[in-house]
Amino acid sequence: MSYGKGYDHNFVLNDFPKREDGLVFAAKAVEPNSGRVLEVFTNEPGLQFYGGNFLNGKIIGKSNKPYIFRSAFCLESQHFPNSPNQSDFPSTILKPNDIYISTCVYKFSTVNESKN
Repeated sequence: MSYGKGYDHNFVLNDFPKREDGLVFAAKAVEPNSGRVLEVFTNEPGLQFYGGNFLNGKIIGKSNKPYIFRSAFCLESQHFPNSPNQSDFPSTILKPNDIYISTCVYKFSTVNESKN
């Protein structure tokens, strides 16, 4: 945690229950003041959570607001780090003529909508 200044971790996802489209629920974030909700669904085995550990205010965003330390986060669906070197991890080897499909759905709603 101290080396990376915070979270930059991969979480292993359960592969059940799968939705009708084959995706699994990966994460949910709720902003209580506005009621905004983010839900993440994916077909990947892992979800990387990054907590804005290296934002330093030098990048300016919407409404001329700086992106400051830990003022944002990322949720990235992916395979596990170091997968090629770990025989127990899902394979990341793509052979000639193989097809790789990665799907990640970011569903946005409000607190009232997400209860449906």
